[in-house]
Amino acid sequence: MNWAHFFSVVKRVFAVTFLFLLPFREAMSHDQSAVKTLVIVSHPYPERSVLTKGLQEAAERVEGVTVRNLETVYGFDTRNIDGEEERRIMREYPRVVFIFPTHWFNITPMIKAWLNDTWGSVGPGVWQGKEMLIVSTAAGGSSTYGEAGRIGVTLADVFLPMKASVLHAGMTYLTPLVFQNASSSKLPDYQRQLIERLKR
Repeated sequence: MNWAHFFSVVKRVFAVTFLFLLPFREAMSHDQSAVKTLVIVSHPYPERSVLTKGLQEAAERVEGVTVRNLETVYGFDTRNIDGEEERRIMREYPRVVFIFPTHWFNITPMIKAWLNDTWGSVGPGVWQGKEMLIVSTAAGGSSTYGEAGRIGVTLADVFLPMKASVLHAGMTYLTPLVFQNASSSKLPDYQRQLIERLKR
């Protein structure tokens, strides 16, 4: 038996099989967003970020999703947001998702600046028909949030100013996806939940 010829044939068979199955494998392995989605990510201390970075990576794996990390694009200068460019980008997407850690019972400074410069100069109903989803993590749990918690409101309630902004702009405010008692050991579950929400 000519072993060189035999191994050459085997290699060809594997190559053809791989090329044939590759599109099928890719189709099976990728998640697809039901709605073309813009994801805005922010973390005031990226070098410490585990959960936000992990959620961003999950969002980037979903087809139909475009991710913009504000600190990557603009650094940490809240005066550096290009509102005109951000509005141009946002017009292309029927849904926007914000991913960030709850920062002193609030959104991050860069997201606040983004909202000021991107939405602040537009009138009521300008984003009519679009959807908005908040995805956030918080170290505190039931001892902090909820009626029996220290602050007496839920984590989702912390974002009422965001809800007001969304309703003013004519958008649909989707139920926030929030993770309390957030832990890096639970990141795979958080990523799974985010992907499932993006697929709706």
